[in-house]
Amino acid sequence: MSISEGEVRELVSRVLAQCGGLSVPGAQAPGGSFPVEASARHVHLTREAVEALFGPGAKLTKKRDLSQPGEFLSDQRVRLVTPKGEIANVAVLGPERSAVQVELSLTDARQLGVKAPVNLSGDLSGAGDVYLVGEKGMIPAPGSVIAARAHIHMTPGDAGRLGVSDGEVVRVCVEGDRPVTFDRVVVRVKASFALAMHLDFDEANACGLGNGATGRIVR
Repeated sequence: MSISEGEVRELVSRVLAQCGGLSVPGAQAPGGSFPVEASARHVHLTREAVEALFGPGAKLTKKRDLSQPGEFLSDQRVRLVTPKGEIANVAVLGPERSAVQVELSLTDARQLGVKAPVNLSGDLSGAGDVYLVGEKGMIPAPGSVIAARAHIHMTPGDAGRLGVSDGEVVRVCVEGDRPVTFDRVVVRVKASFALAMHLDFDEANACGLGNGATGRIVR
């Protein structure tokens, strides 16, 4: 079955419209695109929590670096437990932090029967409660569970190029075979950041996120 040039143009226009109303094939939003990554469920631990879960003197050991400079996936894993369920083999990220934080998708939170607010990382207001189980012990982690709000890490130079500022809330079209536009994405600017947008697995599945996925800010 042949398709006319007009039908092709109409199809392309429809796809571009889903990405914020762009009308010219190949047109770029101001400032261009950036990588989009899926962030799986994970836990951040304090020094005290590491020792309680993995033994006195225990330290997080690096398995591999993550995209953000200085952050890494450790060899350690924990189990999340609540009265209503549990999730095993949850990644622990380093380095250690000043507070225990558990980042889940809303699907994960429902599995555990925990109410997880959609917050930026580091904001534990209204966070849910869970128990953490490691190789050497178990600890309560009250007020630790959140669903991370979609956000973009970038340097001041990236922010200038993209025309945004720290804390600004933007709309982002994640491109691909199943383009989706996400509202209320928070811009986070810091000299040590590497340019990347982070979604949780629920959001990543919604847009069929694959390797090399990119997004563009929609004006």
